[in-house]
Order: sequence, then C-alpha cells, then structure tokens
Amino acid sequence: MPELPEVETVVRTLRPTITGRRVCDFRSLWPRQVSPSVRRVQSALVGRVVREVSRRGKYIVWRLDDGVLLVHLRMSGRMEWAPANAAPSPHVRAIWEFEPAAAGDRDESNLRRLWFCDARKFGRIRWISNLAELDAELGVEPLSDEFTPSYLAALLHARKRALKPLLLDQTLIAGLGNIYVDESLFRAGLHPLARADRVRAAGVQRLCRAVRAVLREAIRRNGTSIDWIYPDGGMQDHLRVYGRGDEPCRVCGAAIVRIVVGQRGTHFCPRCQVG
Repeated sequence: MPELPEVETVVRTLRPTITGRRVCDFRSLWPRQVSPSVRRVQSALVGRVVREVSRRGKYIVWRLDDGVLLVHLRMSGRMEWAPANAAPSPHVRAIWEFEPAAAGDRDESNLRRLWFCDARKFGRIRWISNLAELDAELGVEPLSDEFTPSYLAALLHARKRALKPLLLDQTLIAGLGNIYVDESLFRAGLHPLARADRVRAAGVQRLCRAVRAVLREAIRRNGTSIDWIYPDGGMQDHLRVYGRGDEPCRVCGAAIVRIVVGQRGTHFCPRCQVG
C-alpha cells in the first residue's frame, strides 16, 4: 500500500497539472469505491475548479471551490494521464475530464483526461463538505510541528500496546505504514513488540527523530517501489530492514528477522533493536 512518502510524491506530481483547472466530467467504472454515491460526486465535481492539491495522511486531497474530494490509493491505486481519445485500460476505475489548459501552459492533448487505475479495486474516491470531517478521523501528521517528542511521549505512555500496531493506527498518527514503521523502529533501536508505555524518554526522542528522518528521506527519493503498482521510487535501495528477512543487518551483521505482527510482515534486527 502506498504510504505517506508515495502519496506525497503523487501529490507533488499532480499539483501543478490540475490546480486551477475546472472539472468538466467525472465517470466511475466501479461505483462501489465512490462515496457517498457516483451521482453525488458527479454533482459536486462537475463545473468546480480545483483550488489546491495536498495530502492528509494517506489521502490525496483536492480542495475545490466548494467541497473537498479525497482519493485513497489503498493497495493498488495510481493516477495517470491519458490521451483524450484513449479507451480505458482494464484496470481504470474512474475518469476525470478537465477543461483545456491555458494555451502554451501544457500539452493539452495529454493533460485533459485523468485515470484512476486500481487493479485490486480497494481504492476509494470520496467527497466531503470540508476537511474537518477528515481531520476528525485522523491523527497527527508526523512531519508537522505538532509531532514533537513530548507529544509522542504522551501518546505512547497512555497506551499499553505494542509499538508497531500503535504506530500504524491512523487515528493516532496519520500516514505511517508497514515499510516506514519498520525502518523508523530500526533507526530508533526499538523492538516492534516493545510496550509503548514502557519506552523511556531517550527512546521516545530517538523514535520521533527517526520517523521524521525516514519519511523525509523517502520523500526525497520519491518513495519505495516494490512492485509494478508504484514504479518510480528509489527508497527501496536504501531500506535497512524492511523486506530484508535473513539478510545481514547493515549495522551489526546479524540476520534480519521477519515476524508477523497484526497480520503485517515485520522486519527487525534482533541485535540492534533491543529497546
């Protein structure tokens, strides 16, 4: 599943191509993923101008001149431009049509029809009236000023949960996923099954720094590519534990261990992560 760095990369790519553009049509080829309904989303979108494109957690956020459109890529979602006369490929689930770009600004033939491709059909397209609805569902942004060691300490010490499942809880911290939680815990020297309420102050400091450093590096490298769904990342060549089960730790040489935590494959170094 694309995580915060991959979604941020998509947002930064999409932002200059649709900001200020008017939506002239929306179609869904898989209505189950559209809420509150295809008809409601069509009514809310068509004729509206995209004022801003941003990210909240793992959501791509389009702020319109009235309302907000959310796109969640889930397991296999991706967005790509298609020529105006192109027939949808088998995995296209939704199509946006935009008014032509201003003359000379863009290649209009390639930037008028936007496809939402989703092989596994888990993605979501959702219209809400304002961002407060989404903010009520999601926790703090880990790259925001609010995400401080003191904030993280209060969050951890109030919960008797294992670290990894807690860090994956989107209602507490928005945007972290399997890859970057494993990488952050490794850099912080913390075991994924360590009790959150027992992490000492120094460990909290390390974890806060590690989360921010890992995410910033991954964004700088355009995220992680581990299959054909998200092909353009470079972070996969710099992961220290994720996906490296039985390989030697890059720090101490011990074999990286893979276990399952909360139905998620989890990778850690048994020597470096003892906290």
